[in-house]
Amino acid sequence: MYKELQPLLDVIENNDRTYDFDKIKEAFLYAEQLHAGQFRLSGEPYICHPVAVATIVAELGLDTDSICAALLHDTVEDCAEKTSLEVLTKMFGTDVAMLVDGLTKIIQVQVADKEEAHIENIRKMLLAMNRDIRVIFIKLCDRLHNMRTLGAKREERQRAIALETMYIYAPLAHRLGIQKIKQELENISLYYLDRVGYDEVQSSIERKYGQSRDFLHEAKKIINDKLTENNISFYLEGRIKSVYSLYRKMYVFNKEFDEIYDFYALRIIVDTELECYTALGLVHELFKSVPGRFKDYISTPKPNLYRSLHTTVIGRSGIPFEIQIRTRLMHQEAEYGIAAHWKYKSGERADSSIDEKLMWISKLLESDDNTRDPDEFMRSFKTDIFHDETFVFTPKGDVISLPLGATVIDFAYAIHSAVGNKMMGAKVNGVIVPIDKIPQNGDIIEIITSSSSKGPSRDWLKIVKTGEARSKIRQWFKKEKKAENIVVGKSEVEKEIRRIDKTITDAQILDIVTTVAKRIGINSAEDFYNTLGFGGISITRFIPKFKEEIEKINIALGTKTPTQEEELSKIQASTKRLRTGSGIIIDGEAGCQVKFAKCCNPLPGDKIVGFITRGFGVSIHKTDCPNVSASRHNEENLSRWVRAEWERSENLTASNGIYEAHLQIIAEDGIGVLAAISMALADMKVSISQINTQPQKNGDMIINLHIGCKSTSHFDSIVSRLRSISSVISVSRGFSH
Repeated sequence: MYKELQPLLDVIENNDRTYDFDKIKEAFLYAEQLHAGQFRLSGEPYICHPVAVATIVAELGLDTDSICAALLHDTVEDCAEKTSLEVLTKMFGTDVAMLVDGLTKIIQVQVADKEEAHIENIRKMLLAMNRDIRVIFIKLCDRLHNMRTLGAKREERQRAIALETMYIYAPLAHRLGIQKIKQELENISLYYLDRVGYDEVQSSIERKYGQSRDFLHEAKKIINDKLTENNISFYLEGRIKSVYSLYRKMYVFNKEFDEIYDFYALRIIVDTELECYTALGLVHELFKSVPGRFKDYISTPKPNLYRSLHTTVIGRSGIPFEIQIRTRLMHQEAEYGIAAHWKYKSGERADSSIDEKLMWISKLLESDDNTRDPDEFMRSFKTDIFHDETFVFTPKGDVISLPLGATVIDFAYAIHSAVGNKMMGAKVNGVIVPIDKIPQNGDIIEIITSSSSKGPSRDWLKIVKTGEARSKIRQWFKKEKKAENIVVGKSEVEKEIRRIDKTITDAQILDIVTTVAKRIGINSAEDFYNTLGFGGISITRFIPKFKEEIEKINIALGTKTPTQEEELSKIQASTKRLRTGSGIIIDGEAGCQVKFAKCCNPLPGDKIVGFITRGFGVSIHKTDCPNVSASRHNEENLSRWVRAEWERSENLTASNGIYEAHLQIIAEDGIGVLAAISMALADMKVSISQINTQPQKNGDMIINLHIGCKSTSHFDSIVSRLRSISSVISVSRGFSH
């Protein structure tokens, strides 16, 4: 009867927790009955999936109710005609039903806009997590099993699910400290997103590990003998970095495989914190340490509870490797994060201190309450789950964790909203600094406050990094500056609407804003202006909606949409008084307001064509620009293309006859190549406005330049000069990589 359940029973029988076996078996039998006749894409009976999820949940050490919820997590969604939350409550209790409800709500969101639906799913997930963190533990286990069986899905679904996993679920697992699940999610996602890169890193790992197996064995023996000699009880294990971790260092940070110092690692697990530091001293006696590669996460733990000592040393064969030292409890925390601490007794949390570690969820939801902008919500969400930490100190020695790149303003609001609101300045390590100062690890920060402070500045919203600080600043403006907010918001709206249509009246603007406000659940135009003024919403989101309402008004009044000729006439009339010096003639008229398209960067001598934009003049493209061809296939855009040509060269003044050109050079990577290119351009009096380089695996370097250029013939002479440099392989116009 329990054949399919046996893998789960094996795990919980070997677990040191006490479980209600009868309740778990009842949940299994009920789930099996409800899912009877259902199959996965792989052809397996559907019940295999909830059992596999429940097994992973048990491996995390979660309780009976969590395992039952995992077994039943798809029943309400997939078998709605057979069961309900009320039935689950009667059969398995309130906790199990509540967990199943939280898991079901995450995937039951229906929103018209696909991106907003995705964001709404994340909101629902956070709300469920805030009520009971076990919901996300089970959801992560569910996602892990789905990733393990992803091969049964179509290729496009594989990529979509892998992307979501990489950018949402793996970072969430990291934020909760569940490294075991995080690493597997990342590796499987990478397998489906970049199979070539995955295989390349995997083969490099196998090759390097095969070559150095003896080195790792020797290092383990040396450490083992030293710790035993000093009567330290320990467990010693070796590990190599995960495929994704190495891939990220190689492809994101452009490191060669041999440049990665912590490819190898030994982990020393001891009984006490004191023994951690004793073992560290002994290791440093045995091996030379690499300067700047020591990290003490015991005295300063990461926000996800991670604690350990890290040091990088040079082995006796000259190979660098990392050593991690931690206690057995720290090791459990490192593998299972907050789940390792999550103890339940009669539905109550035994370890209430964990609530402090989950405050980021409440703060993120609180931030969301103060803004209706999904883009802002996602920015805060990504900051909170993706960020690398900076650890700083208050003058009293308390440790505060901030996202990398956060400012002293973020620090002030992390202490308390009142401290941030009364902030007048800050000191870092005793020295007064600007308020946009970004502190470094270990800095001591003192916030200077004053009771006479007039409160935060609106400009702070552009400076701060954390959603918490942004939310608290908005709260202050919302409460203290309503009248000012309305003026600011109204001014922004009127400016944008009149930019779209200058003939619109004040009464029509009020109707437009009232309609748009009600579409997003705001009761009046005044409330809309207020929300916009304190930063709760961004006006850029509403420009398309304003345009829709303006078009409705024009249709109702019988106002026709301006023709191409009328729009061109309007552009010419508005710019007749100003000579732009662009060197462009549009349909025989000079002096029109033009801008040069960044997609192709036309130069005098190129064949060109113009596109009439809405409100921004005429955009100039090369006739062979791919965007021109694509746009001309769209009938709506066909009438907006106009004849364009360059003025005679004698009409172009030296001051404004310089145009931006993009240049790509492939050269041999070596010392002096950039200097040679820069000197050649300087000799020709060619200005460089931007430069970036991309080292390649084959030893070459791609150099992308933005330069000032007079014409196509001038460009050709520049190319000719650069090709004469011995280390330059090729020079081309535009960026092809």
